[in-house]
Amino acid sequence: MIKPNRTLSISVLSLGFLFLYIPIISLVVYSFNESKLVTVWSGFSLKWYAALLQDDELLTAAWLSLKIGLMTAFASVVIGTWAGFVLARMGRFRGFTLFAGMINAPLVIPEVIQGISLLLLFVAMEQLLGWPKGRGVITMWIGHVMLCVSYVAIIVQSRVKEMNKSLEEAALDLGATPLKVFFVITLPLISQALLSGWLLSFTLSIDDLVLSAFLSGPGSTTLPLVVFSRVRLGLNPEMNALATLFISAVTIGVIVVNQAMAARERKRMRDMKMAFVQPDPSEALQGSSVQGAPGGAVGTPLGRRAA
Repeated sequence: MIKPNRTLSISVLSLGFLFLYIPIISLVVYSFNESKLVTVWSGFSLKWYAALLQDDELLTAAWLSLKIGLMTAFASVVIGTWAGFVLARMGRFRGFTLFAGMINAPLVIPEVIQGISLLLLFVAMEQLLGWPKGRGVITMWIGHVMLCVSYVAIIVQSRVKEMNKSLEEAALDLGATPLKVFFVITLPLISQALLSGWLLSFTLSIDDLVLSAFLSGPGSTTLPLVVFSRVRLGLNPEMNALATLFISAVTIGVIVVNQAMAARERKRMRDMKMAFVQPDPSEALQGSSVQGAPGGAVGTPLGRRAA
């Protein structure tokens, strides 16, 4: 058996991390640069953050992206949950292959093709039906939902497939309706998949550039479109400040979530240990005599009592 070279492994890992994080670190550092030239350091300053907060175009675009992202996340979770549940539980019904193909198609079709197709569709609908009148928030929202539903459906489908059906069957045997079982039993069991799908949909919508470029119109410019248009004209210190704010928000969010999950896991392990701790025999005997119960009955685990 070949023994791995520890020095070589650490060196390769360090080079990989440096390759990934040096550009991010330099971006954060130069966001505090006083000079307008982003590659020339002239002193520490926060003026680009102040300029960012006074940039009406960026603030309006950020608010629009946030609104579309929230709308997309909620709509994608609702539609994707239904689609994933159908794929996981309904078996191979007539048209199953077509249905599965339509759900998975946005995952493999390039976004450029999707954007052109939706643009042609909306133009034809406007000519025939008079709706939508131009492109804007609604058309971008529809395009983002079409893209994100596929991701949510895949996540929910995998979670539903590995879920134990015994709890649902027990609830049905006790008289619960299928609809009540779905909302009371199934949804809580797949809540983590729903949360993952919501976060992924929100991230994809906030970050989307290609579909937004095809489906946006006058007065409906999202944040990625504004950033892309400004970067094409040259490096801008405000973009460094904006990127730093995004990096800080994501980092803080990840740390908070990890700490909450770790605290929850520690609490669960502590509760499990307390549940299986055997009490002192003298205390159990004293407690049983006070309550008038047979000696050793109080606090004795079920397995020992049965023995």
